[in-house]
Amino acid sequence: MSSWLFAQYPEAPALADVLPPRKARGKVAMFIHRYPTIVIGGVLLALVLGMAIFAPFLWTVDPTALAPAKRTRPPSELYWFGTDMLGRDIYSRVIFGTRVSLMVGFAVAALSSVVGLFIGLCAGFIRWLDTVVMRVMDGLMSIPSILLAIAFMALLGASVQNVVIAISIAEIPRVARLVRGVVLSLREQAYVEAAIASGTRVPLIIWRHILPNTLAPMIVQATFICASAMLAEATLSFIGAGTPPTIPSWGNIMAEGRALWQVKPFIVFFPAVFLSLTVLAVNLLGDGLRDALDPRLAKRI
Repeated sequence: MSSWLFAQYPEAPALADVLPPRKARGKVAMFIHRYPTIVIGGVLLALVLGMAIFAPFLWTVDPTALAPAKRTRPPSELYWFGTDMLGRDIYSRVIFGTRVSLMVGFAVAALSSVVGLFIGLCAGFIRWLDTVVMRVMDGLMSIPSILLAIAFMALLGASVQNVVIAISIAEIPRVARLVRGVVLSLREQAYVEAAIASGTRVPLIIWRHILPNTLAPMIVQATFICASAMLAEATLSFIGAGTPPTIPSWGNIMAEGRALWQVKPFIVFFPAVFLSLTVLAVNLLGDGLRDALDPRLAKRI
């Protein structure tokens, strides 16, 4: 068919050159139709990430520059989000505060996932270690995560690095329990028992047979940890136990504007909206990944 078309119309493109782009567009359209939450969440998160990276180029000024004569100015053409009680540009502070929230969210998700994955693998596969380790994890989970983070912040002091450590310690037990549950079901599989019977060493069994099967639920869990860490960082900063006041973050901005909430609500409104949209984007991405990585749903695509 294609050779006949080329003979009749030499100037026309070959059929093989036309179909692949159409096929690719069809796959993209099918993916968007199948997983709209991944697309929406990914686009929103990409926009927020772009704001964090290109913050100095988005018509911002120094977020820490004081101008007492211009304090509590309402949103206008000159000050898009208004100014706070010290005359600082809220728009610039919100844009630069994106960096703190994303850095804390991604760092906590990575740190707690790696440590929790290691603990869960060891506790789930090594039977004698399971009882000791999981009782420690249960003890940590019995304490509300925000109270545990506040306690660690009181010991470590206010800084972004300490916020990451404090929130990660609170999230590690949940990751460890998730991975342990997956490992307990995997170690009873026939291929794992065959590897043990053949004399394969435990680290190699975990690396080859157990670890790859825990990555899918871990990726989904990491997205929810990222969203939870952003909220925890904003909560800690709001009550004065998080990032220092000299570092602009969404929690700090809302904490500084709560005294004027009834008369100047825009000081709290804009950082709250950005925080809500970012958490929504991460949660949408996590929900979409959960559906995409579910083997029962993957067979239908």
